[in-house]
Amino acid sequence: MRRIGATGGRLLAISDLHITHPANRRIVETLRPQSESDWLILCGDVSESVADVEWAFNLLGERFATVVWTPGNHDLWTTPDDPVGLRGEQRYRHLVELARRAGVLTPEDAFPVWEGDGGPLTVAPIFVLYDYSFRSNLAATKAESLALAYEAGVVCSDEFLLHPDPYATREQWCEARIAYTEQRLESCATDAPMLLVNHFPLTDHPTRVLLHPEFAQWCGTTRSADWHRRFNVTVVVYGHLHIPCTTWHDGVRFEEVSLGYPHEWHRRRPDRPVLRRMMPWPE
Repeated sequence: MRRIGATGGRLLAISDLHITHPANRRIVETLRPQSESDWLILCGDVSESVADVEWAFNLLGERFATVVWTPGNHDLWTTPDDPVGLRGEQRYRHLVELARRAGVLTPEDAFPVWEGDGGPLTVAPIFVLYDYSFRSNLAATKAESLALAYEAGVVCSDEFLLHPDPYATREQWCEARIAYTEQRLESCATDAPMLLVNHFPLTDHPTRVLLHPEFAQWCGTTRSADWHRRFNVTVVVYGHLHIPCTTWHDGVRFEEVSLGYPHEWHRRRPDRPVLRRMMPWPE
């Protein structure tokens, strides 16, 4: 049973599970709440395989009081070895239906309100893509930015596997998602403070530390850069970069909560929790 608004417990978050890697799948199998009131936020990149995503939804949806999910780019890939050949919007809608069957909340559902410690807090999962507007000063246009990426050998696999159907481009899909998301956020702007959940960072600040700055163009859109100020936001949770950290911008807490690939998380502090606590705060 989903206990929307249940008191007590912890509001936890994780991103970039990438459970096609056996070591990561074993970690997901160990994820359990400490109380029956714990919530879990999944910030995307569960897997490229629809079957894997469904497995994670069912497992975690049974364990946690409430699970909130937003898709990452890997979840939206259409790979040659995945028997589910859906592309673009159809693939996203299929994942939404799988989530709902498992009791997992999505960007298409009513936003739940966390009423535990640190609440009330509206937990708002949003799905906003990217439009190539995060790019280095060396590139004035998308074409120039892509050319620099190809020259450096740093090209996101989205260019080959993330299809925007029925939109002509990923930018057009992003534009549609921005319009839809802004409308939803505006409609609850006077309600409880919000915790925004998106796979991609909302501003380009986190991308400035990337080892390969050419990759930033696949990391978000400048159209969302003021949302943490424009709306009643107290926390922003995201993933994608595989650089877990806590930063503050304009008095708003930003949390990158990626697990990442095995070779990445093996290098981190062994005492660092896999599930990051969003509320109650501070840790």
